[in-house]
Amino acid sequence: MNFLRLVFAIVLPPVAVFMTSGVSSALFVSILLTLIGWVPGVIHALWYLQKTDERRGAY
Repeated sequence: MNFLRLVFAIVLPPVAVFMTSGVSSALFVSILLTLIGWVPGVIHALWYLQKTDERRGAY
């Protein structure tokens, strides 16, 4: 997870998810969770970025 995506995941969670996967179902989930509350959106974005990096073999 690079620094820019990490900052966006904390400040604007849907932007970080969009930078990772583009327009996808994960983006819509992130938008919904961020509208419900900022903390659920951040948790989802951080989780999604971590899982995506694991699948790509970044770690």
